[in-house]
Amino acid sequence: LTGHYPCVRAEYVRVPFADVCPTKVPEGLTDEQVLFLTDIFPTGFQGAKFAEIEDGDTVAVWGCGPVGQFCIRSAQMLGAGHVVAIDLVPERLALAAAAGAEIINFEKEDVYERLNQITKGRGPDRCIDAVGMEAHGHGTWDSIADRALAATGLGTDRCHVLRDCLRNVRAGGTVSVSGVYGGFLNMVPFGAAFQKGVTIRMGQCNVLNYMDELMKAIEEGKIDPSFVITHRCGLEDGPKMYEKFKKKQDGCIKVVM
Repeated sequence: LTGHYPCVRAEYVRVPFADVCPTKVPEGLTDEQVLFLTDIFPTGFQGAKFAEIEDGDTVAVWGCGPVGQFCIRSAQMLGAGHVVAIDLVPERLALAAAAGAEIINFEKEDVYERLNQITKGRGPDRCIDAVGMEAHGHGTWDSIADRALAATGLGTDRCHVLRDCLRNVRAGGTVSVSGVYGGFLNMVPFGAAFQKGVTIRMGQCNVLNYMDELMKAIEEGKIDPSFVITHRCGLEDGPKMYEKFKKKQDGCIKVVM
């Protein structure tokens, strides 16, 4: 790192794991119930927390992959009155619907029009981007421009979902970003967000910050995180399962090895 960032200095110190993560797994919980406390459950929960959900809010979640699924259920745990899940993959939409979310397949209908219909023209109170820098956009003008800019080296991230969140959220609402962004963003409607008085919260998840709270939620039966597992395999099948997940084959949403 120091070759490119002279101000950065890295040091490594061995610390007992128990000192870093004092959380204990209660008796009676399975490995699969607590496994996702290491990443995707806290990430989805933080996404919902950052959305500043109030009782009865309408929450729209873009992306129904593993993190998006936990955003949906976390939003419900935090008091959302109506959760709308947006994706195009049938098995992901089905899993979101099983949790009680209303679903929108953006390949088949206009997201803006449908959300306006659902909210009677007001827009969702909270919008969560659980997609990040590799949004499909499905042939929208901005997604086509994103790909062209990336191909010519003039752009990096495909941020269609972030634009969609800023476009759809109601005036005075909140946009929470759980999806990862890595570069410089083009054509972000910042002026529109400013005019609407939108709050934007984002960032990498502080997993340890939520671990005790979420462990308690599991123990109390408020959620069973193992719902997201669709495939189990040995380590030797890892490459094959990564390929299956990438190509969205066999209803693959989350693999446990």
